[in-house]
Amino acid sequence: MSYESEKAVAIEAALKAAKLCEKVRQEKVPEAIEKSDKSPVTIADFGSQALICRALAAAFPNDPVVGEEDSAELREPAMAAQLEQVTSYVQAVVGNATSEEVLSWIDRGNGQTGSRYWTLDPIDGTKGFLRQDQYAVALALVEAGEVKVGVLACPALPVDLNQPESGRGVLFVAVRGQGATMVAIAGDEPCPIKVIEKDEENLRFVESVESGHGDHSRQEAVAKAVG
Repeated sequence: MSYESEKAVAIEAALKAAKLCEKVRQEKVPEAIEKSDKSPVTIADFGSQALICRALAAAFPNDPVVGEEDSAELREPAMAAQLEQVTSYVQAVVGNATSEEVLSWIDRGNGQTGSRYWTLDPIDGTKGFLRQDQYAVALALVEAGEVKVGVLACPALPVDLNQPESGRGVLFVAVRGQGATMVAIAGDEPCPIKVIEKDEENLRFVESVESGHGDHSRQEAVAKAVG
């Protein structure tokens, strides 16, 4: 199976979501809403999930979506202003949309895993987004327990890491069995990418800067174990 349709829909949805996220970030310093699990969420998280779930529902109505957010917080009366903001940003991308439609699109991300489903993180790196740093819109199609299509939209990532001021915004796309590519969000020809082959002596150990996302002491032990 080529997954051409799935790839095309995922790319378009991720790009629209990235556009919304950057619009939120450029127009105001994003304010975090604290979820019940104490983790932060922004109006951009909600808007991004709404746009992507809307696109997937239109193209693949039978596919469940396992997303990170739900509309519970936005449905609270005290959150009326934030719901209005989310709706406004979604409307700026797709045209007419009611608040109820936006809420229903967000909640379409409450699906269950199965033989085929999409998994979505509308803003992977909310803390980075909040501090005007790096984040990604992450979307993948899973079939029979394997990722078949993956898309990462990274609006703040330099196109050329050696010339970070030359332009920002990169899209990464992969289809199982077909390789992976990267392309500038602003528009360019896709460039094939692959893992660089290096000998073990030159391996570099990478870990999250957020201590809450991992166990630094255990990761240090692993690094020492592999030399």
